[in-house]
Amino acid sequence: MPDTRVLDSLHTIAAWPAVAEALQEASEACTRLRWHEGLRRRAPEAAGESRVRGARCSAEMDGARSDDAVVRSFVIGATPWPEQPDPALSVIRGAIQVTAEAEHVGRIVGTAPRQALARLHTAAAEPILQGEDRSFIGRPREGQECAEMADLGRPPADVPGRLSGVVDLLDCVGTPGVPVALVAALAHAEIAVVRPFLRGNGLVARAVERALVHAGGVDPTGVSVPEAGHLRRGATPYLGSLTAYARGGREGVELWVRHVAGAITDGAAEGERIADAVRAGRLDLAP
Repeated sequence: MPDTRVLDSLHTIAAWPAVAEALQEASEACTRLRWHEGLRRRAPEAAGESRVRGARCSAEMDGARSDDAVVRSFVIGATPWPEQPDPALSVIRGAIQVTAEAEHVGRIVGTAPRQALARLHTAAAEPILQGEDRSFIGRPREGQECAEMADLGRPPADVPGRLSGVVDLLDCVGTPGVPVALVAALAHAEIAVVRPFLRGNGLVARAVERALVHAGGVDPTGVSVPEAGHLRRGATPYLGSLTAYARGGREGVELWVRHVAGAITDGAAEGERIADAVRAGRLDLAP
């Protein structure tokens, strides 16, 4: 059963006018995408392209720049992975794997959240962690320092407690009156701020958002690209909104949720561009 205190907080946040308006705009954008003519017969192909663009954008948010053609070539197996990839390519591989896994764990992220988080981190971190650190693939760190997202400051010390809070949030998925996009935004922020894993926290946070947006019914087509929305809005607003969230208070939470809602809206627009390309026969990615 969901924690009543968490539910009360979610209902309160959802009722804030600016939050409610932003979430409604995101919902309407995803509804427009759902009825796009290009998805009537070729939705699986469009969803495959969404994963390509989502992985490329998520990797770029972590500093590993590439382009859709390169990522698409890896996804369909046209380009083999090198035996000793450089760090940027390792991040791109982690982004590809975790973005694909987000589609598989969507059905359990609200019912078995710890399992879903472990699977997402395993997918993201398997190409990235090396040596003794590989023992923490799929597992939270235990006192070790995390150097990721240093602009947010030092992560909170209570990793187990804050990670339990993420689980409590995800337990609320599907509860009447609780917008899935709101849960996605808050879970994304908590993972990014707490950084419970040695590496791959940003990749996992964005994959959790993708899993909830698609499996939770915000965009049941699976074609929107919320990661593209975050990248389009830029790293500075992304980290700035997260910093405001980390400080606590209504203003910071509201700023972050509106940022995520805007990214979902922009991600639906990217999905429409994918659907346009599918309808025009301009994609070469097999479903």
